[in-house]
Amino acid sequence: MMKLKSIFAILAAGVLACTGLTACGDAASSGEKKTFTVGFDQDFPPFGYVDENGEFTGFDLELAKEAAKRMDMEIKLQPIDWDSKELELSSGSIDCIWNGFTMNGREDDYTWTESYMDNSQVFVVKSDSGIKTHEDLAGKIVTAQTDSAALNALNGDDFKDLKGSFKELLTCAQYNTAFMDLEAGAVDAVAMDIGVAKYQIEGKESQYTILEKPIIEEQYGVGFYKGNTEMRDKVQKALDDMAADGTFKTISEKWFGYDVCTLAAEKKTTESN
Repeated sequence: MMKLKSIFAILAAGVLACTGLTACGDAASSGEKKTFTVGFDQDFPPFGYVDENGEFTGFDLELAKEAAKRMDMEIKLQPIDWDSKELELSSGSIDCIWNGFTMNGREDDYTWTESYMDNSQVFVVKSDSGIKTHEDLAGKIVTAQTDSAALNALNGDDFKDLKGSFKELLTCAQYNTAFMDLEAGAVDAVAMDIGVAKYQIEGKESQYTILEKPIIEEQYGVGFYKGNTEMRDKVQKALDDMAADGTFKTISEKWFGYDVCTLAAEKKTTESN
């Protein structure tokens, strides 16, 4: 009798196991899309920011949305504290950093897509400041965003003499604050990405000037946790396809008025034509 009960128990357990597997299978095949979580600085226009309607928008975010659609994934736009971006990636709370993210000097810190946009670091000054060259910044107060490419460059050995000529090199949390300080005369120059600089001074070209000589020329890429080549490859393919079919160009012209794409896929397509 005990043996018969044991057999029934085993059979019942098997039925429950099969039911559980079926349920799991149904969930897996329910068509629910995986989420692509993009980390970005929400105070970094025109690449990622909050618009007048309280919505996240920007050039990079529009590229990311299009990439997610092509990867058949649901996008989640996740604002992050820029100082904590490495922690956000390593913890898995975001899949990538896509927000005017400079590759140069960080090549070994992340797994990267190919560069999709050239970017220079420049100085912005008030037009009536009398500052025309880097040498004119001697004795002046300069500010740059914390952990930005511009700040990293100025803190590097190549710009030791230039930085040493400043009265002070300050840091700011966001460039909106930097421009308020520049307008108020609290600082004499802002070191920043040229794409952001052009956006900030649009319509105010008579008030602000971008110094002709850049600090350094750099490239933007999408950064992933070191070793995450699987997700990187998916995003790279989406970017290449966007470059090849003209979608990247359309998005670029919307935000900048010209095509900023540097992807090899676009170059090959252009050369073949």
